[in-house]
Amino acid sequence: MDKKDIKIKTAKQLERHFKGIANYHRIDILLLVSQSSGITVDNIAEALNCNFKTISEHTRRLAQAGLLNKNYHGRTVVHTLSPYGEIITKFITTFQHS
Repeated sequence: MDKKDIKIKTAKQLERHFKGIANYHRIDILLLVSQSSGITVDNIAEALNCNFKTISEHTRRLAQAGLLNKNYHGRTVVHTLSPYGEIITKFITTFQHS
């Protein structure tokens, strides 16, 4: 890919992604999904010892921010990181250890 083919995100686009991770529950969810791709809201809530409704709202916001994918399998919804979610998760992990 040439440098001219790379699209630079606008400040508004960056804001959407950064607001998506502006909560400790959402950061925990991203880190958990990065380790357990295909995890459900029930499993996330159990692993993080949180209320189902709280986790459901945070996963909705992460999906809205373009960081999390929701895949519907009947009544079950499984979560995976989007490509941007993978980048942000790597950033968080690097930042944690610096």
